[in-house]
Amino acid sequence: MTSPMVRILIVDDEPPIRRLLRVGLTSEGFAIDEATNARTAIEHVAAEKPDLILLDLGLPDMPGHELIGRWRTDLPDLPIVVLSSRTDEAGIVRALELGADDYMTKPFGMKELVARIRVALRHKLQQQGEKPIFQTGELSVDLVKRIVKVADREIKLSPKEYDILRVLVQHAGKVLTHQYLLNQVWGGSTDVQYLRVYVRQLRQKIERQPDQPEYITTETGVGYRLRDVE
Repeated sequence: MTSPMVRILIVDDEPPIRRLLRVGLTSEGFAIDEATNARTAIEHVAAEKPDLILLDLGLPDMPGHELIGRWRTDLPDLPIVVLSSRTDEAGIVRALELGADDYMTKPFGMKELVARIRVALRHKLQQQGEKPIFQTGELSVDLVKRIVKVADREIKLSPKEYDILRVLVQHAGKVLTHQYLLNQVWGGSTDVQYLRVYVRQLRQKIERQPDQPEYITTETGVGYRLRDVE
């Protein structure tokens, strides 16, 4: 069970969604606060400083993207998980580029949402004290010695393959957009097709079944996510 000290602010103008979230997340041990619009959310965050925000992008008084940008400037370590319509791919990408930690599409499953909330909270702790050796399943990455292993077998990566994996490791569990990865690895001046080629090569080396990856998963139309520490 999650500690009841973890407070989540739900920012959504739909009463049925807030009710669903309140019931489901309270049963998981989270303390819940609610805001129906951006103005109330801004006031609440300033006064109460929640541990995580669940943010609907379609608010009545201000675009959710504007809130993300504002909070990222003022509170860079505050985890933000976006709630979005299933077809709003462009909105999801923009939210992630602005600094959202993750997103869920409506309708969503409560178990998956809780798992993503826990990952976002864990990622916050990782940022505060990043470990030099990352391990998930049989994959391990030594960020100091630049050694990558799968089940104790060392994997030889090209410099670009390693750079992609390193960025994914530093943000394990978080969705990284194509553009973010291009900016980090190539300085942004490269076509996304290059990224897809290198990710495919990387999967060939670290995945048991590259066509059904367990470590580097694709977020369709958005980017990639590295499986977090279990």
